[in-house]
Amino acid sequence: MASASELKTRAAEAAVAEVENGMRLGIGTGSTAEIFVRKLAERVSGGLEIIGVATSERTEQLCRSLGVPTATLETVPELDLTIDGADEIDGALSLIKGGGGALLREKIVAAASRRMLVIADASKRVEALGAFPLPIEVNGFGLMATFLAIRKAGERLGLSGDIILRRQGEEPYLTDGGHLILDASFGRIPDSEALSGALHAIPGVVEHGLFIGMATSAILAGEGGVERLDAPSRR
Repeated sequence: MASASELKTRAAEAAVAEVENGMRLGIGTGSTAEIFVRKLAERVSGGLEIIGVATSERTEQLCRSLGVPTATLETVPELDLTIDGADEIDGALSLIKGGGGALLREKIVAAASRRMLVIADASKRVEALGAFPLPIEVNGFGLMATFLAIRKAGERLGLSGDIILRRQGEEPYLTDGGHLILDASFGRIPDSEALSGALHAIPGVVEHGLFIGMATSAILAGEGGVERLDAPSRR
């Protein structure tokens, strides 16, 4: 039986084969994305010419260390393709992302891209989103008020469960943008679009980890091989 790392590597290898010369490439964050960066670096060293926009400081540092050329989204504001991982993916290619803490930048980069390709091991595929706690990036000001508003928004949609401030050691976890993350264990989310709208209506919420209608395709690696899923074009 293949390990999770081996499956992630298979997905990353299949994804890097789709990168074409001259692409403006959004580069994701997380364990699968890191494997992708290393595979991408091998192609770059062999002559592939791309320019990457990293979704986190961590990914930016890895790209630099491996010789993958990068730019900012300010200098390259329109991208051909973003390749990123996911914490959960359903049959409609809706996602939960943000386990690695980069959800805001990941969503900005994905939205600036013509296509978004998700790479993951097959265990990330679910029938309904929500088993993985939903990351919600929030402003530090008014944290308790925002927490209560999130809880009430969930309750109005029949959702309940623990909402926990993410920590790094003893201190609250800070995103690259200087925000906090609340992880909401809502369980199964029957209407992700309604929850997305309810969370966006809360002033203290900066962004959330529901990626709806953004992924155009996915590569999932499992024991039976590598499967590709495609969604209707969003543009």
